[in-house]
Amino acid sequence: MESKGSILIKLMLLLQYLSVLCVSQNFDFFFFVQQWPGSACNTQQGCCYPTTGKPPADFAISGLFPSNNDGSYPYNCDTNNPFQQSQISDLRSNLQSNWPSLLCPSSDGSYTWSAAWDIFGTCSESVLNQHDYFAAALNLKEQTNLLRALATGVILSNGGSYALDVTKEVIKNSVGYTPFIECNVDSSGNSQLYQIYLCVDISGSYLVDCPVVPKNVVECGSTFLYPSFY
Repeated sequence: MESKGSILIKLMLLLQYLSVLCVSQNFDFFFFVQQWPGSACNTQQGCCYPTTGKPPADFAISGLFPSNNDGSYPYNCDTNNPFQQSQISDLRSNLQSNWPSLLCPSSDGSYTWSAAWDIFGTCSESVLNQHDYFAAALNLKEQTNLLRALATGVILSNGGSYALDVTKEVIKNSVGYTPFIECNVDSSGNSQLYQIYLCVDISGSYLVDCPVVPKNVVECGSTFLYPSFY
């Protein structure tokens, strides 16, 4: 017969194991989302530039979201592992350029990164710690280079109108995978390119075919505007 001490140790180990299972949420892929700042700022709501200054006229990271093949997604997975700025100190300058906050009031971006990690990043911590999560997003932005990809198809941020099917094909020809493209409306009510979604494997390393379209997001119509941000 096992001693009480032995049984207690086994129970403690079981609780630790169950705790790890609760934290290490299962997911099937990431949605990697990039936003065009010109379309984020010329809406009726407007935007506020970061305290570090106006961001570059380039696509900005909007998020790296763990997602499931059935369209669901985990969030708020581990409240015991909050965002720590010290974990990304070497990435800070890069994040300010490539993952800026356009929310009002103006900020240095820390709140945006904190929310990204606490709500979504913790759901990927079984494969990506905090530093790796943000580094993966930065690497994916560099890898996809949407501004250059669109320019190769002469799709330019000059306020012109472009066809959705042509735009998707141009991006696919550059990155190898078909994107999902979301629009919003400008202050005059015109549909404009807003966010571009690509899918990434669970390691956060390379693009994959999207198994589902993003939930509660409506794709652009057949044409849209691509406004400037200068």
